[in-house]
Amino acid sequence: MSSFKKKFYITTAIDYVNAKPHIGHAWEKIVADALARWHRLKGDDVFFLTGTDEHGQKVLRAAEENGIEIKKFVDGLAKEFKNSWQKLDISFDRFIRTTDPDHEKIVQEFIKKIFENGDIYKGEYEGYYCVPCETFYTETEAPDKICPVHKKPLELLKEESYFFRLSKYQDKLLDFYKKNPEFISPIHRRDEIINRVKEGLKDLSITRKAIKWGVPFPVDKDFVLYVWVDALLNYITALGWPKGKFKKYWPADLQIVGKEINWFHTVIWPAMLFSVGVEQPKKVFAHGWLTLEGQKISKSLGNIIDPIYLAEKYSADAVRYYIIRQIPFGEDGDFSEKALVERINGELVADLGNLVYRVLTLVEKFKGKIEGKDELSQNLNLEKIDEYFEKLELHNAVGEIWNFIRATNKYINEKEPWKLKGKELGNVLYNLLEAVRIISILITPFMPESSERINEQLGVKAGSIKDCKFKEWKGKIKKGKYLFQKIE
Repeated sequence: MSSFKKKFYITTAIDYVNAKPHIGHAWEKIVADALARWHRLKGDDVFFLTGTDEHGQKVLRAAEENGIEIKKFVDGLAKEFKNSWQKLDISFDRFIRTTDPDHEKIVQEFIKKIFENGDIYKGEYEGYYCVPCETFYTETEAPDKICPVHKKPLELLKEESYFFRLSKYQDKLLDFYKKNPEFISPIHRRDEIINRVKEGLKDLSITRKAIKWGVPFPVDKDFVLYVWVDALLNYITALGWPKGKFKKYWPADLQIVGKEINWFHTVIWPAMLFSVGVEQPKKVFAHGWLTLEGQKISKSLGNIIDPIYLAEKYSADAVRYYIIRQIPFGEDGDFSEKALVERINGELVADLGNLVYRVLTLVEKFKGKIEGKDELSQNLNLEKIDEYFEKLELHNAVGEIWNFIRATNKYINEKEPWKLKGKELGNVLYNLLEAVRIISILITPFMPESSERINEQLGVKAGSIKDCKFKEWKGKIKKGKYLFQKIE
């Protein structure tokens, strides 16, 4: 296994609160949670950050359309996001809101530093803007003046603005990418960013005058900060930059974002950090989109699936398992309720649930001593599982764990314990119980609730990676219900 790290700081994108959370948001959070839990199992000191992005024109418009006062509107939706993640067992260490007073205060201090370093100047901006994206698009990116993401007409904006000297950092960024090939991941996302930076960087308009819903620009009270500038800083404001937890956890080990916001995280964000002299994150991983019948799941397209509905209908663990098992994280993937049901009935009911129930039923009837020698660990490759986690190939990590579950089921069929007695049976049961105990540790990142339920039935405490080896059986069986129910 790779050597234990002292700390692991993982962040997700923070979500706009202009509408309710959907399964696309949940995918990112579930994967980040599985990674955070895996690192905790390894004994690392983990800090896991997620939250909501609450400023900007898009949010203000949504509040106005709903006829709700803006602060009340964002409070309500932030609560919905937080509740959704709690329902899905997302074990974040902080849920940051960009309306949090500590965030706003630190953002202003950081921007003041950029200004003092001579990287902000006043000018006039004119460009085509997409409100849902909160992004200006160039003629190359949107030749027909239609947003490439939302397929809606762009709005022409012209106003006085303060600019960040992004162009100044072009060479420094290219040099940084060269020296840190892992920074932009996966690899196919790297080339597109490098090519765009090579084409030349324009200075970035970082303030807005027409709207008042934002963090006040510390240099000129007539302006508020552009929502993206405020949002990107959450990764360090959450740690209390430049003091507090920042000293302990920064730089971020992994920042997970959607591919459509990769530019902000791998160009604008590092340039801002360069300006103030803050160390860069180690890796930004831009994942694909979750689609529904081939279309991106998004609020603006109106094809959203409520993660709470799914969790209540099938269980949080089943949703978590399906989403990680079904779709390689770096790519686009299609969500299908039919495929979810197939995974539940096949892998969760027939493989895992059946294994646990069979083993506990056999042990219940046995009155002898449960001890023996390890006959199953050769089917378990912990290093390979860890390697898959390191590469963010979580679907393969689950596949490797499932190989061990299937090997354990095969062991039952080959040994036919119902035909055995005494010491021989005690040995087989020892192997099965220890295997199930280890499985309950390994599934923790994906299915924390099922892991707890298995531990309860085995009468053992929750273990860590160092406990994933066959040792003396010390549990006390208390068979409960089936872990998963077959869905007709």
